[in-house]
Amino acid sequence: MDKSLLRQQVLESLAQDLLQTEQAALAAHETATHEENIAENKYDTLGLEAAYLATGQARRVTAIRQAITHWRQFHPRPYDARQGIQLGALVCLADADGALQHVFLGPAGGSMKLLCGGQPVQVISSEAPLGRALLGKCEGDEVLVQVGSGQMGYEVVGVA
Repeated sequence: MDKSLLRQQVLESLAQDLLQTEQAALAAHETATHEENIAENKYDTLGLEAAYLATGQARRVTAIRQAITHWRQFHPRPYDARQGIQLGALVCLADADGALQHVFLGPAGGSMKLLCGGQPVQVISSEAPLGRALLGKCEGDEVLVQVGSGQMGYEVVGVA
């Protein structure tokens, strides 16, 4: 799997999310400011609700733009076994049943699932519980992640 290709797919997905979120923010803003939505009494809250929605969408637009900036500046480096898993690592994990999962550790804001070479790849940040648990690990190491009241265990099968 090509990490540069994965990075490009993340950027394309974020660009799509940005476009959709900007359109949603604009629609919510137009609804909030439309003259027909001026409150006529204290129970008429459509304009107020649309204003809250527009504010939330605007914050989401800002977050996606920041994520795009982080991902544009991010250039994954080759895996260095002396340092263990670091940001930019493409990791293959096996769970207790032997099922394989591919994880790409990237900067914040890119949490998503992608397909690369026909294989599903989960993109996570080092802020995610699994991302934090992977940092510094090497092939053959076991990784434990708290999930609710239990723990999930994985073995690091491969790192690129």
